[in-house]
This record gives sequence, structure tokens and C-alpha cells, in this order.
Amino acid sequence: MLNDYLDSVKKQFLYYKMLGDKTFVQLPDDKLFWQFNDDSNSIATIVKHLWGNMLSRWTDFLTTDGEKEWRNRDAEFDNDITSRQALLEKWDEGWACLFEALNALTVDDLDRLIYIRNQGHTVLEAINRQLAHYPYHVGQIVFIGKMCAENGWTSLSIPKGNSQAFNVEKFSKPKQKGHFTDDFLNPDTPASSPNK
Repeated sequence: MLNDYLDSVKKQFLYYKMLGDKTFVQLPDDKLFWQFNDDSNSIATIVKHLWGNMLSRWTDFLTTDGEKEWRNRDAEFDNDITSRQALLEKWDEGWACLFEALNALTVDDLDRLIYIRNQGHTVLEAINRQLAHYPYHVGQIVFIGKMCAENGWTSLSIPKGNSQAFNVEKFSKPKQKGHFTDDFLNPDTPASSPNK
């Protein structure tokens, strides 16, 4: 069961990274830096915050506090990324740090105690904490993307009006073990096609 847990969380994190990736490609460069008002964040700012959090939390994950002394969280909310390339570099660097740490874990690590801001967490609790945090921000990225897409929005989930067709396709097959995210991580799955 715990082996399944590690596989499952990796799939979930991959799914949310994919949602961000597929949002970025639908937007012109200038929309990645758009802010609704001074109290809101641009997509670039959200990416910068995720990057800072990921590097802090997942670097030396098992041996040092997840809130590193070198992290400057307040600076993550300065809207100072100026290019798509810089945004994507931070995005990919953060996720690479996360997956490197996750891939190094074993089942025996899950009940080990680590610290985030001097507060003890089991490794499993720390993973769950980030599995709640990152989708919160990826949801913001997708929401802003939907508002800013200039050529119409290509659905990242089951497109509006296609739930019945999706369900018919799913129920036409034998029961199987799998995750909802498998449908969307596998580009060969017909029901997950954005044109469906």
C-alpha cells in the first residue's frame, strides 16, 4: 500500500505540472505577466513562488528544515520575471527538485520525522502538505489562463458538454485499477483529447 502511495503522489504531482504546462502554451507571452490588480499575482509571480517553495522544501528534504535560511519568500512575490524562457526555467527547476527528492524516497522513509519551520512532520505528512499547496496555486494559474487566452481555451479536463461521452467510454471497458490522472497524462487516451 505504501509503495502505491509513492507512485500515486508522483502521478498527482505530474498531473498538476501538466496542467501548468498546458496553460502556458495557450497564452501569448504578455499574458504570463498580467495582473488583475496590485493585490493579485501574475502567472509569472505564482510560478516564482512555487519555484522558491519547491527548492526550499525539497532540497535536502530528509536532512534539513524545509524552510531554508537562504529562502526569501517575500521576494517570490516581486513580479520581476521578464520572459517566458525565465518563467519556464524556474518552473522546470522547481519540479525537477521535487521529483528528484520523491524518486529517492523509499517506503521506510515515510514515517521519518522532518521539519518545516521547526514544526515536525512525518515525510508522508510533508508530502501531503505540498500536494495540497501546489494544486491550489496551479488552479490559480489555470484560472488566470482561462481569462487571458486570446484564441479560445482548450479544456485541460473533460471538456464542457462531453461528460456523458467520457463516461460512456469509461464504462464500456472492464473495471481496472488506475487513477483518474492516468487519462490525462496519457496523450493516447481518446477521451482526454482537447477536441473531444
